[in-house]
Amino acid sequence: MKRCLAVFWLILAMSVPALASSTGLVIPADEALQMLKDGNTRYADGKSVHGHQGPDRRTETATGGQHPFATIIGCSDSRAPLEVVFDQGVGDIFVIRVAGNVAAADELGSIEYGVGHLGTPIVLVLGHTGCGAVTAAVENAKVHGNIPALINQIKPAVAKAKSWTPTASGKELLAKSIQANVWLTMENILRKSPEVREFVQDGRALLVGGIYDLTTGKVNWLGQHPDQGKIIAGAHMAAHKPKPKPKPKPKAEGENTAQDSAVDAAAEAKPEAHAAEAKPEAKPEAKAPAKTKGKSAKPAAKPAEEVYPTAKSEGDGELLAPTDKPAKAAHAPAAKAHQ
Repeated sequence: MKRCLAVFWLILAMSVPALASSTGLVIPADEALQMLKDGNTRYADGKSVHGHQGPDRRTETATGGQHPFATIIGCSDSRAPLEVVFDQGVGDIFVIRVAGNVAAADELGSIEYGVGHLGTPIVLVLGHTGCGAVTAAVENAKVHGNIPALINQIKPAVAKAKSWTPTASGKELLAKSIQANVWLTMENILRKSPEVREFVQDGRALLVGGIYDLTTGKVNWLGQHPDQGKIIAGAHMAAHKPKPKPKPKPKAEGENTAQDSAVDAAAEAKPEAHAAEAKPEAKPEAKAPAKTKGKSAKPAAKPAEEVYPTAKSEGDGELLAPTDKPAKAAHAPAAKAHQ
């Protein structure tokens, strides 16, 4: 009898995602979350069923479209393959993977597609233990190429972790930073995506966080953001706050006077004057180049600019994004040169 019940529950666990994904049926968010939890438990216990991985499933999703029951944004780390971690198959979950599980424009757009177009009732932000991207942010490691821009998206989370426990360091600081980074990504989703924010606010989607343990294979479920209501309210107010009209820049006294006078003088000039100007003058002096002879013509090298040097975290649970003021200041001299 017990064996028959076990087989029944196993078949039910495999059929529920199939029903949701093949018919496009939107299941409640709590059921979708439970399906993820059950799948992770099977995987961690070594009892994965590996469902929805055969040729029939490929044909079904290729002809009938995809109907995943969850959108998951996780890290690109090869040790955390999301379909494997949650024991899901083809068409079951809509996956976004990026180093450090950050949420910039590309990731936000992908999440919006999963929630708004595919209708997934749940969005999971999944960090993991031993994350290399978070480690680089904690250690302020020297990185190359485009990686600094990515790592600096994580630095506010490190600052937040330090505010929690100023004395934390090493593994403790890394663990706290990984958790803070999950909160940060969840906050960025709510602040920067009006579409997802509306779905969450209306209860049509559930946004939760979790941390995957590379050793045990288990997910530590964090639940909703502790300041979700505050974040949504703040984002709503900011979106509806009227923007002040830019004030016209006052002209300096006497501005354009010399230019206008030159134009007037040119208009009143006699044809003879123009003809005289057209005649070749004496050869220009060649002394100017001689003054710089022997000197390097290369411009002075500019100091390397740190990306988002003012990244910070402050407020009760609010992780603020870095400002772009330093970048504007860096371009100020070039703007003056064109005036």
